[in-house]
Amino acid sequence: MNGGTGTGRSTAGGTVPAGALRAARTAERAVARRRRRAAAVLVLCLALAPALLPGAAVHAAPYATAASAPYATAADATPTVRLSAKEAGKGGTVTVTGRGWRPKALLTLLICGQNMIGGTNSCANGDGRAVTTDTHGAFRRKLPVAEPPKPCPCVVHVATVTGAAADAEAAFKVAGHPVAPLPKERTGGRLAVLAQPRLTGSSGLLTWFGAPAQRELRVTVGNLGSAPAKDPVFQVGTSHGVFAPEWAEQQWRGTVPAGKKAEVRLPVELPAGAHGDYLVSLKYGGKVLVEQPWGVGRPWGVTLFWVLLCIVVPTAVFRIGMALVDRVRPHGPGRGRSEGRTHPPARGHAAGRRSGAAGTGQRIRNRTPRARDTAGPGTPGDGAALPWFTPDTAPSTTTSTERPTSKGSA
Repeated sequence: MNGGTGTGRSTAGGTVPAGALRAARTAERAVARRRRRAAAVLVLCLALAPALLPGAAVHAAPYATAASAPYATAADATPTVRLSAKEAGKGGTVTVTGRGWRPKALLTLLICGQNMIGGTNSCANGDGRAVTTDTHGAFRRKLPVAEPPKPCPCVVHVATVTGAAADAEAAFKVAGHPVAPLPKERTGGRLAVLAQPRLTGSSGLLTWFGAPAQRELRVTVGNLGSAPAKDPVFQVGTSHGVFAPEWAEQQWRGTVPAGKKAEVRLPVELPAGAHGDYLVSLKYGGKVLVEQPWGVGRPWGVTLFWVLLCIVVPTAVFRIGMALVDRVRPHGPGRGRSEGRTHPPARGHAAGRRSGAAGTGQRIRNRTPRARDTAGPGTPGDGAALPWFTPDTAPSTTTSTERPTSKGSA
């Protein structure tokens, strides 16, 4: 039986007071309420997150813009060029300054005529200067004043050498340099190559002996512009090895309507004796359209000619020299004109046989060496031919053939 006013709960370890039980329940309810509030706050934050993110981006945008503004300005700025003087004479100098260029970029400074319509061919390239921009894309450089190959109006042209292409110009007057109106710009369509170029033709026999090799360049072009291209002027260049092409202007007679195509045929010729690997280039409107390789054989006929020349000329010189030596060489003793009129030995032997009998001719031939040895100077023995007597003084047959009478004969 419980005593007093308090009630309790009996457990295995004893009875728990009623006040402690109520305190525990109150603490559990407080923890549950705090958990429900935290969950509600979390759900509310997740619901409001999409609305809060754009605001955060908007608040962060000014800082990002402010941080990236200097770099964007340096990259997107337009290159400018300024001159210390608008006019100067040959031999003077002008200071060129520029801003808005790419940092650490290599630039070239040139004085050009005709407002540089013809490209760098109208500039004084030999008197140009180079400069490198600083970290802010600015530069300052003195440029010597020189007369360009084309008449004024002139400009100071500044352009990048490497990297992204960029250029700028400033008007300049070269004192004492002639001034002429600008050439009329040729209007026409924009031509583009539509098919692979071809080199047609073959080499003949004369090319084998060093004559200039000739081909015909065939290119199919299309007019991408809105105006027809009438009698367009192309530039055909040939290059060998590492050398730059040598350009020559050629005008094609014809019209390429807007949006149409046509086949352009242009002759190509190499110098005499050229051989090896060449490259044929076609340029129109300052732009290279095609590049076609061309292998040219060696002119072996020229090599054969030089080989024959090296053999024939020394042989001819040797023959002429030997003929001259034989003509001026002195003759030996006894070789005169009378030598040719001497009767040959065969005729002498025949005469000996006709003048006497066979035995007599044999005796005469046997005595000839002894008579020649014993004869003195100036005697008939000096002659090389026999006999040494003339037909008028020859002994008669009876005298030469008569035998002496032996002793005791009648």
